[in-house]
Amino acid sequence: MSPTIAGLTIIAALFVLLGTGMPIAFALGLAAVSALLLQSGFGIIYVLSETMFAGIANLAYVSIPMFVLMGAAVASSPAGSDLYTSLDRWLNRVPGGLVLSNLGACAIFSGMTGSSPATCAAIGKMGIPEMLKRGYPASVATGSIAAGGTLGILIPPSVTLIVYGIATETSIGRLFMAGVIPGIMLTIMFMIWAIIDCKRKGYEFDARALRYTLREKLAGMPRILPFLLIIAGTLYVLYGGLATPSEAAGAGALLTLLVVIIAYRLFRVRPVANILGSAMRESVMIMMIMAAAELFAFALSSLFITQTIATAIADMDVNRWVLMGIINLFLLVAGMFLPPVAVIVMTAPMLFPIITQAGFDPYWFAIVLTINMEVGLITPPIGLNLFVINAIAPDVSTKEILWGAFPYVLVMFLAIIILCFFPAIATWLPDQMLGAVQ
Repeated sequence: MSPTIAGLTIIAALFVLLGTGMPIAFALGLAAVSALLLQSGFGIIYVLSETMFAGIANLAYVSIPMFVLMGAAVASSPAGSDLYTSLDRWLNRVPGGLVLSNLGACAIFSGMTGSSPATCAAIGKMGIPEMLKRGYPASVATGSIAAGGTLGILIPPSVTLIVYGIATETSIGRLFMAGVIPGIMLTIMFMIWAIIDCKRKGYEFDARALRYTLREKLAGMPRILPFLLIIAGTLYVLYGGLATPSEAAGAGALLTLLVVIIAYRLFRVRPVANILGSAMRESVMIMMIMAAAELFAFALSSLFITQTIATAIADMDVNRWVLMGIINLFLLVAGMFLPPVAVIVMTAPMLFPIITQAGFDPYWFAIVLTINMEVGLITPPIGLNLFVINAIAPDVSTKEILWGAFPYVLVMFLAIIILCFFPAIATWLPDQMLGAVQ
């Protein structure tokens, strides 16, 4: 069987398995094992466990469960509610102010969690019912939070950027820095669209009639500031070279957990156990996907599929921007069917030498890749954020959620185009802080 036919067969088998509702890690693993058994027989069994273990046996991966624990501590406490309420009081007079509050809360919460589903769930549980109560259309309420939740994998600390850094052996601190300005830019672009959309459709809401005093606006700040200081401190020790990503994540997780326990008086065992249990479940899920993705990548490599694809892309006698367009299209399609972690583990090692040989900055490419993955989080058939929002608001149809999120997909495409024209948006800050890459 040729590598092309083998590749199409294994990918088709993966989609069939995903279509049955099988967990992603198991679908990746079963497709990979089946392909390897057909190619090499049962003798290959002995290397499967070693391959999966090697996929996650990296000390830098310790930072993933630590950042997940940070997110779980914040998401399981009223911190998200306090953040959301504070922003609503400052922005309620702006057209579509509650949408802006949601998007702003998603952006800040992303910096606390590094996870899109956690951001979506935490802000959506409060934001969607409140927006519906105040007269916002269901599509606007759900679509804006589904899109805002995607910021969780772009704004540092980002689990996705950690995985990219390990997969490509690039600096995680520089990657985090590269995500700061694009993350802020994309948040502002989301907000601009929200204002334009609300003014264009002439929405008038009860929220604009509400007035808050300065004292009321400042009331929620004392509970939010400690979390923002923890994020700033975590990123400072990481960027300042005072700690490795794993050490910074560990310190940040411990401080966040302590602040949550003290600020919200979670002194009983059950709430803390729930936080730790939630973090453990999500961490195990991510690590299982990464281990299975490593096995799937090993299967593709053993069948010479990745080499064939890489060679075909590298041999294209086209302009480097045409090449980048093809890579972007490939990533968009992959992101629609697989979670960001799986896509990065499988494709980043293959694409990294291609984009560097073509003269593209690997840190800029990491941000472009991440925005592509953001699109995949709110597009069918495996749009994870869509499922999260649907679980939060079961009375809102999937069609309405999709229509509400679709304009934000176009905004993300525009962000990618802007980054292509102005790559310094991603590279300027790390170059200023850490020096240019030689």
